[in-house]
Amino acid sequence: MIAWLRTLLFRIVFYGGSVVIVGTAPLVAKAFGQAVLVRHARVWSRFHHWCARVLLGIRIVIEGQRPREPVLYAVKHQGMFETIEGCDLFGGPTIVIKRELTNIPVWGWVAQAYGAIVVDREGSAKMLRQMMAEATVAKATGRSILIFPEGTRVSPGEQPPLRSGFAGLYRVLKMPVVPVAMDSGVLVPRKGAKRAGVMTFRFGAAIPPGLPREEIEARVHAAINALDIPA
Repeated sequence: MIAWLRTLLFRIVFYGGSVVIVGTAPLVAKAFGQAVLVRHARVWSRFHHWCARVLLGIRIVIEGQRPREPVLYAVKHQGMFETIEGCDLFGGPTIVIKRELTNIPVWGWVAQAYGAIVVDREGSAKMLRQMMAEATVAKATGRSILIFPEGTRVSPGEQPPLRSGFAGLYRVLKMPVVPVAMDSGVLVPRKGAKRAGVMTFRFGAAIPPGLPREEIEARVHAAINALDIPA
């Protein structure tokens, strides 16, 4: 019962505040440009962090060293939690998102103004080329790039193979890769009440560019699943 009450309170406060923050984002983007919009998005991320800590009782522990230079982040994906949290945690990175999200009114436009890189889940050759081009532009801005290399949200214990888009980005961008393991799905499941507890984000050691595809995929897959519960 307490978990459900916490979840309800979180939804009221966070989504209520998000209407204001996301709703004003188009004005921020048009008036001040992308750099200020990124800072605006990081305010939203910090608001989410506060709501999770105070209303849900979720404490986040960071393990490993967060890089100071731009990198290609490869992050485990178990829910929307890390998508929002990561906006500030990873320093306002450009995020690779699925095309369906750009169809959400207001939010979709804001995401593209923020600099999100759009990918087609079907992985067509044309969309992959477009993703590579957008990623190259994003790299030139000096921001890190964040991708969920398994391609979609998974439940704790699920460890699908990496999608081909990750290897493509790694090859084209020639950036160090920092794999990040996390376990948000344990406390924030897709369905049901959110639970209080400790959530971990573990930053792996940077992996240099230029490795063969099989090697980089194997190393990243192992690193992002380091906190996962065996299926």
